[in-house]
Amino acid sequence: MQLNKALIESVIRLAEEAGRAILAVYDGPIDVTVKQDDSPLTQADRAAHRVIVEALAQLTPELPVLSEESDEAQKAARLAWSRYWLVDPLDGTKEFIRRNGEFTVNIALIEQGLTTFGVVHLPVQHLSYWGGQAYGAFKRSHAGEMPIRVQAPLPGEALRVIGSRSHLSVETQAYLAGIGEHTLIAAGSSLKFCRVAEGEAHLYPRLGPTCEWDTAAAQAVLEGAGGEVVTLEGAPLRYSKAELLNPWFIARPKG
Repeated sequence: MQLNKALIESVIRLAEEAGRAILAVYDGPIDVTVKQDDSPLTQADRAAHRVIVEALAQLTPELPVLSEESDEAQKAARLAWSRYWLVDPLDGTKEFIRRNGEFTVNIALIEQGLTTFGVVHLPVQHLSYWGGQAYGAFKRSHAGEMPIRVQAPLPGEALRVIGSRSHLSVETQAYLAGIGEHTLIAAGSSLKFCRVAEGEAHLYPRLGPTCEWDTAAAQAVLEGAGGEVVTLEGAPLRYSKAELLNPWFIARPKG
């Protein structure tokens, strides 16, 4: 089911609103606690979660919402949902704590195990990416909105590979050692997918842990821009899996 323009605009504005809630915390004292999985949690994560979940319940009351900060009962219930919103209210909490600006708000629509629409918002840069296979992909800033497209390397051009600023695993380093000449770019959060989607990078290999909410919105943007996210076996990265953890994957131009 394709979203209409009004709903798309509402979801983009919602991501921006959540971004403002995050920025209200960004320049002040940050209260950090540690969750059961040892990942950090701040008052900004919680504030953005509340903004998004409450607004989506008003915008699309027929669709359930699963956020990274949802309780365990909702995380289990998602297996029975065929269509729902999947949200990471603050992706890149470590980058937020370091105050380097490379954190995002992620909102995705999941349908039958596929991510069909996504918004990725970068609060510090006042920048949003949005799209999906049925919509194309776009980048929106104060300068306006423009379509974006993946870019394969030109003949003789070194491969531009983007990797995690906080999670460059030993396995990823071994993978990079085997791909030949390349330039490595570091970035945080789901911004890495967006850099591939807009042609700033050619490849994003992730041989390390991620969860479904980390990837869904940005995967939709990348697919709208002509890219793909595949497992190391070449299968498309899917959602509503029994485990919330993703397999290792490669994000790249399609074909």
